[in-house]
Amino acid sequence: MSSSINAEKSSSLPKLALHLQNYFGAPDQIASVLGERFQRETLNKGELHTSLSSYRCKLSFIVNGHLRVFRQTEAKEVTQWIASEGEFITDLNALFFGEPSRWNIQALNDCELYSIDSMQYQHFVQDHPEWRVTEQVFLSKCFITLEERVFSLLSMSAEERYQYFYSQKKELFHQVPQQYLASLLGMTPETFSRIRAKLL
Repeated sequence: MSSSINAEKSSSLPKLALHLQNYFGAPDQIASVLGERFQRETLNKGELHTSLSSYRCKLSFIVNGHLRVFRQTEAKEVTQWIASEGEFITDLNALFFGEPSRWNIQALNDCELYSIDSMQYQHFVQDHPEWRVTEQVFLSKCFITLEERVFSLLSMSAEERYQYFYSQKKELFHQVPQQYLASLLGMTPETFSRIRAKLL
């Protein structure tokens, strides 16, 4: 690794540790230790971060770019989530439980990340069993987020879902192909376009 990359990594680690604290609710010291195990990487547009059914995955912090979580069914391709700058991305099943990944995760544009692969992550957990408490808090937050998404799909109209998501992640509507946003919101591209035109 070049000295310039070392310097870049060193300057980014405090920020990464801060995100680990905020995102996972991790104590300062253990967040710093975990942050030091992340490595900088880049993904080109269209490159896979994680492959469906793989036992190896990564936990990544997105410095810039967007990654789409999706899976192909018999009828259509379904976008489950789109993660952006300042967020973490992973396949929970593979990272926490050692099961095959249930999703493809793909770069929608050129991305810069800090990542730790699942094997290194599990070694960290073995060395720091106190991290399990932090994991439980994180998984609880994920479950609450899932509950909110399910409730929105069951209780909101397509237009309400559009407006709610727009208020949460407005930048995606200018940076991500609309067919992926439509799938994420549980509507057809035609419905998405109609609502967008109406609101504009």
